[in-house]
Amino acid sequence: MSHYQAPLRDIAFVQQELLEIEQYFQATDCWQEMNAELVDAVLNESAKFCEEVLAPLNAVGDSEGCQWHEGVVTTPTGFKEAYQQYVEGGWPALEGDEAFGGQAFPKSIAIAVTEMSGTANWAWSMYPGLSHGACHTISHHGSDEQKQQFMPKLVDGSWTGTMCLTESHCGSDLGLLRSKAEPNGDGSYAISGTKIFISSGEHDMAENIIHIVLARLPGAPKGTKGISLFIVPKFIVDVEGNIGERNAVNCGSLEHKMGIHGNATCVMNFDGATGYLIGEANRGLNAMFTFMNTARIGTAAQGLAHAEWAYQNSLAYAKDRTQMRSLSGTKAPEKEADPIIVHADVRRMLMTQKVFSEGARMLVYWVAQLSDQTVHPAGGDADKANELLSLLTPIAKAFATETGFESANLGMQIFGGHGYIKEWGMEQNVRDSRISMLYEGTTGIQSLDLLGRKILLKAGEPLQLLITEMSAFCKTHSDNPDMAEFIAPLSTLLKAWGDNTMKIGMAAMQNQDEVNAACVDYLMYSGYITYAYLWAKAAAVAQQKLASGDEFYRNKIYSAQFYFQRILPRTAGLEQTMLSGVNNLISAEVDPFAL
Repeated sequence: MSHYQAPLRDIAFVQQELLEIEQYFQATDCWQEMNAELVDAVLNESAKFCEEVLAPLNAVGDSEGCQWHEGVVTTPTGFKEAYQQYVEGGWPALEGDEAFGGQAFPKSIAIAVTEMSGTANWAWSMYPGLSHGACHTISHHGSDEQKQQFMPKLVDGSWTGTMCLTESHCGSDLGLLRSKAEPNGDGSYAISGTKIFISSGEHDMAENIIHIVLARLPGAPKGTKGISLFIVPKFIVDVEGNIGERNAVNCGSLEHKMGIHGNATCVMNFDGATGYLIGEANRGLNAMFTFMNTARIGTAAQGLAHAEWAYQNSLAYAKDRTQMRSLSGTKAPEKEADPIIVHADVRRMLMTQKVFSEGARMLVYWVAQLSDQTVHPAGGDADKANELLSLLTPIAKAFATETGFESANLGMQIFGGHGYIKEWGMEQNVRDSRISMLYEGTTGIQSLDLLGRKILLKAGEPLQLLITEMSAFCKTHSDNPDMAEFIAPLSTLLKAWGDNTMKIGMAAMQNQDEVNAACVDYLMYSGYITYAYLWAKAAAVAQQKLASGDEFYRNKIYSAQFYFQRILPRTAGLEQTMLSGVNNLISAEVDPFAL
């Protein structure tokens, strides 16, 4: 009963009007041929594939799941055929390196394809999604021989990739990992160990699977300083990229998990498997961050996807479902009751979903554009783009997924009892979205990264860079009375953001636990302010277009007003809690957990 329609109008608004990607492309030395017409053509084709092929398989993947039999994993009905169609359409190569057969499209465009495929069918989209991370890792850190050996088939989609980090005794604390890499004497290594929670670790959709694996060399230092990174293919690959014999890596079992049943989450056993060192020995975690940051942006897109899916299906249901009469008077006299969309509380939930999904789209697409700018600054400052990208990545990953999960839950609430049963897909959306706040670093890990590593350890300079950009926008519109309802509260919060960061930093100088005590509330606080900035920018663009008579722009301003009046005030409570200190969590005098 669920449905999906690609939100092409809002995607175009964010890309072309808010972020002005066409002007950016024209200023680069490599993407000058990119224009709105080309982008629209690509995204329209992607929308057809996602709506017609992937979306109908979403419920199939959830109900059937993946099947394991003696190490062999089969994907749900239609998944393999959909992937073949995806490869034949050239989609895996969209943002791939031209040197290896890719089309070299910017991430600013490719992110929309990621959003659409993820919203239509998140479990399916993870199979090609992880391949992008493997490509980026080999491209950035692999030798020329490794690139020639592995990149062409990863780029064209013939092979897929995985990220093998987690072990049963270590999740976020990778310094504890025990997997070993013994030199074989021929330049290769024998990789041994067990990895868990490996998405797309084994399946029947591609010819080969390229595992990117963390392991320790003999005599390596303890902790994170002794970790190295390896390429471990499912099938051995010769120097020309041809597939040979099966490698000593296999899927021991599938995880029995809460959601995303259509994606194979595997326990992977490496029994002396042949692997190849990427980059420098004992510097593997640094190289793996290339993969991890790609995955974190992808997970931010997952938060957007679940919010968008929840909103679209909630809206359709609310227009059709009749219950009670409006308190202000009958709205549908020809019916026995009014559609629930007339009730203010239902509208509150729908509008919350709407501003979270559209806010996430603005943030995720902005991050994608910054990623492009780090490589092709187009006359700008690549270092500045990199600092902003580094700062915004944990916000995007954690805040977009937290609000995506909230939107999914609101979808169940709007459906009432019907949301709790499988037929409508709302409970699947809740289950599928819940993982997004866990993998690729939990919300707590992202928050500690943001406040501790990205801000306090850098004396607040990256944050000041972001606040300066936001403040410049506020100054530009300070004399515009139509923008006053947005600029005044945003300006106040920008000052408070800096002041509150300093207060936490000062407290942390006395007790470093203050950082951990404040970090999650701080990240959520930062996320609400970041969305406020983007919503204010969207309102400014929309106000300039009101004369066109397009109702889209009037609705965009209305949504910005809702965000500022109904959502942004959450920052007041977060300010109180994040500044309340560590003593209400850790006391020298009381053990609140004593029995």
